Amino acid sequence: MDNYLKEEEELFLRTYKRIPINISHGDGVHLIAKDGTRYLDFIGGLGVNALGHAHPRIVEAINKQIAKFSHLSNYFITDIQLEFTAKLLKYSNMSKAFLTNSGAEAVEAAIKCIRRLKGSEGEIFSLTNSFHGRTYGALSLTDRKEYKKGFEPLLPKISTIKFNDEEDLQKKINEKTAAIFIEFLQGESGINLISTQFVKLLAELKQKYDFAIVADCIQSGVGRTGKPFAFNHFDVSPDIVLIAKSIGGGLPLGAMLTNGEFDESFSYGLHGTTFGGNPVSCAAGLVVLEQVFENGLIKNAVDLGNYFKSELEELNNLFPDKIIEIRGLGFMIGVEMNDNCTLLIENLIKKNVLANCTNKNVIRLLPPLITTKNDIDFFLYNFHEVLKNS
Repeated sequence: MDNYLKEEEELFLRTYKRIPINISHGDGVHLIAKDGTRYLDFIGGLGVNALGHAHPRIVEAINKQIAKFSHLSNYFITDIQLEFTAKLLKYSNMSKAFLTNSGAEAVEAAIKCIRRLKGSEGEIFSLTNSFHGRTYGALSLTDRKEYKKGFEPLLPKISTIKFNDEEDLQKKINEKTAAIFIEFLQGESGINLISTQFVKLLAELKQKYDFAIVADCIQSGVGRTGKPFAFNHFDVSPDIVLIAKSIGGGLPLGAMLTNGEFDESFSYGLHGTTFGGNPVSCAAGLVVLEQVFENGLIKNAVDLGNYFKSELEELNNLFPDKIIEIRGLGFMIGVEMNDNCTLLIENLIKKNVLANCTNKNVIRLLPPLITTKNDIDFFLYNFHEVLKNS
């Protein structure tokens, strides 16, 4: 074992299985190891690095803001927070925001928001195989037994509805329903897209029972799927939208966005955060919004995402014994394999390509939105080689 991994083992709680590469720095869609090896990064910080690594506009914005002040506390509101939040609400078509450090913190805020407005007795639902985070409330919504084991009891009055099962949705939603949390494109469970029919029924039931729809776009937001947010692929208007990951350009930043009655769900002192909406993070976030929504990166995710998927489907045709299915939207793509994909990921690393294995047998691809056709072709060539020799 390399010395830096031994040191990590001595210093940190055992929560992450590290990739054995000692990174020196990043450059666009690439990570460069200390030994000089250059890797194509299609892990993308698990959906964080929408503009890649060391984007010059982000570096400039961070340096400019940090030279003024890095933190004031939320007793103050700053110009950069106002500018960032105004753009965020404009592009999300929501009306108010609560800024956070992370996706899990945004989820926690939403749970409090719903309980405050809908009362303590209503049932909150998430979908099977969902992932909403690992903090206590977020974990209560997450439908992954391996993450919950040993941490029960979790929050009461939280249940699941079977993913894309209209019959189960119809059966469980009623006048006692407070809210349903939905990843319109699930990430952690293997890139699973909600069906149009399921969303149509959901909207009809909402009209009847007046529960809240909470769109968790933490991984699938900010242009990644080829729309501003994953829910924009459907005819639905969420009451609450949750975002994080790519919105901060690599710095900790998230948000709970609200519409309608939820705009008035909190009053002074009922909720807060020390670092949420940090000015330096907001400076980086403003650059992300400008680049994604005003400089053509959503179109890039659509055009090259479609190209990427079609080429992966060709590989599926070539290797039907190894690949089950290609699915996803834009630059959020899953390649479901016939077997555990850990070895494939290790072999890709040997080809200087970084990708992620999730749900045991799905290769999750989250390339930066600045990815080019040449980058995709490099991945495809090396993935083909790995499949051919596996």
